[in-house]
Amino acid sequence: MANINEKISKDQFEPAKFDASKSEQISKPSLNFWQDSWMRVKKNKGAIISLVLIAIIAIFALIGPSLSNFEYDKQNTSHANLPPRIPALENVEWLPFDGTRTLKNGNVVNVYEQKKIEEYYWFGTDGLGRDLFSRVWKGTQISLYIAFLAAFIDMVIGVAYGSISGYFGGRLDNIMQRIIEVLSGIPNLVIVILMILVLKPGIISITIALTITGWVSMARVVRAQVLKMKNQEFVLASRTLGASHAKIIFKHLIPNLAGVIIINTMFTIPNAIFFEAFLSFIGLGLQEPFASLGTLIDDGFRSMRAFPHLMFIPAIVMSVIMIAFNLVADGLRDALDPKMRD
Repeated sequence: MANINEKISKDQFEPAKFDASKSEQISKPSLNFWQDSWMRVKKNKGAIISLVLIAIIAIFALIGPSLSNFEYDKQNTSHANLPPRIPALENVEWLPFDGTRTLKNGNVVNVYEQKKIEEYYWFGTDGLGRDLFSRVWKGTQISLYIAFLAAFIDMVIGVAYGSISGYFGGRLDNIMQRIIEVLSGIPNLVIVILMILVLKPGIISITIALTITGWVSMARVVRAQVLKMKNQEFVLASRTLGASHAKIIFKHLIPNLAGVIIINTMFTIPNAIFFEAFLSFIGLGLQEPFASLGTLIDDGFRSMRAFPHLMFIPAIVMSVIMIAFNLVADGLRDALDPKMRD
């Protein structure tokens, strides 16, 4: 009963005081599509770590061969099959960088002391005495060059072909799609063999072989997206204002497909690296004295039991590159694809 008889002051009936100038103030900064996508990518720790790894590998691919005192193609048979030896890490027992090798009888010997070699080969040497450190980063450089070149050509051809096919439609679309079906039915290995018969094995023949059919998947994805977008209001408005077909395709449609194009290109790069390594592994890739990750793995596989470092080091580098690019592509897909957003 005491609460009922309690008096209520008039101040409690006063209207709330607020600043009208702040009533419509935006607390967070406005973000465009790319800024919002970058924020989503930054939340993906796997994608960020992979980007850092790709940057580090790309830097080493550029400057790695010059860091060593030995050229990647210089032979020294007296220094053949040396184990890895790194100055700062040779005294750490649990790391395999002390220049020692375990023999079949179980004895551990220091090969550098046996042969009285004062030089340091950070990744060891191959059967011809060539520095593996220089060859690994030179091979990484060539593999990345082939992959990025093939991905760029695939993107240009696939985007142009798919957008034209989807935009005009009708009989032209039917003819262009039949051409794609014929090309997609030809195995890549057959095309590579034909290219090698016509051209000499090398970077040019591998790049041509990768690009003959590599753009097909990009063209199909772009065509499907153009078919969805070509009847939307902004395209119809451009037609009404008299914009040409080329302007509508390259100024309005393709910029709106940038996310899809980037995602597919990022997935193309590791596929191209793996395909080039596969070709080199079966002997259809680069020839001496050039080296790629595939040729290095092939050379190391032949002597894997006696000298496992010859295969494991380039295999680890290629595995890191493949995993990193796939994780980055997954992160970009989650950030750029509206269907994947939460």
